Amino acid sequence: MSRLLIETSTPLCLLQDAGRFGVRHLGVTQGGALDWVSMSWANWLLGNSLDAAVVEVTLGGLTLIAQQECVLALAGADLGATLDGQPLAPWRSFAMGPDQRLQFTRPLSGARAYLAAPGGFDAPKVLGSCASVLREELGGLDGLGKPLAKGQQLGYSSQSQRVREMPGGLVPDLVANQPLDVVLGAQIGDFSGQSLFDAFNAPWTLDTRADRMGIRLLGPTLSYLGKPMISEGIPLGAIQVPPDGQPIVLLNDRQTIGGYPRLGALTPLALARLAQCLPGAVVRLSPVVQETACQEHRRFLERFAV
Repeated sequence: MSRLLIETSTPLCLLQDAGRFGVRHLGVTQGGALDWVSMSWANWLLGNSLDAAVVEVTLGGLTLIAQQECVLALAGADLGATLDGQPLAPWRSFAMGPDQRLQFTRPLSGARAYLAAPGGFDAPKVLGSCASVLREELGGLDGLGKPLAKGQQLGYSSQSQRVREMPGGLVPDLVANQPLDVVLGAQIGDFSGQSLFDAFNAPWTLDTRADRMGIRLLGPTLSYLGKPMISEGIPLGAIQVPPDGQPIVLLNDRQTIGGYPRLGALTPLALARLAQCLPGAVVRLSPVVQETACQEHRRFLERFAV
């Protein structure tokens, strides 16, 4: 088994995979990589299964030391990564020798980087996944959902010599000011007409009150005119509107049910772009029908066949 020693880390450095499915009826949330697109590309670079376990590095602060020769892959945000002090750009696989140091410093473009190892990092699966969810104490290296910590070791059992870069035409633009597609929800008709106009025509600013559960959007006050709701299941990307009228986009570590009305839900591709936005970024929402969103998703997945 090959290993990486964790020299420094932060509470925002987590072991993730595609998430935990089929257990929401037990009150267990999904978890998993917030930017599933970048996670998938990091695994693709090594020939892994696209949902293999990776390290999600948010905002930097992680330093790893190779214990043996290895080939890893990096995708997602540019967090000022360096290999023995030399800049290391994302969207490529790369070789490390024994005692070489990989360090993530600070965000230069985007918020989250994904580090993959051949075959995926080793960790116990809890309810079918090693995705780290600290609130539920599930996943991670110890099975209790804790962040990566100094002195721990990341192990993986496979080997790869696949050193390559992604073709330029496939690299996502993390700073593109493209509207976030929203599949409209069941309560959309219960918002005031002005609120619906504002929701899809006004800019929204990402609040500092954001974590892996959700991101609050600051902008026009939205007014819900419908009857009080009974709590119901919440999909990934749901846009809840609490009484203060400021929407909250619910992410992977969200609660499983909720009683606030919803505008709809962001598409998976829109969620991946949102996951790379820093607090203070300005976004716009765009309504899309479900059929169109599904077609776009299928076309995107075809790219991994190259």
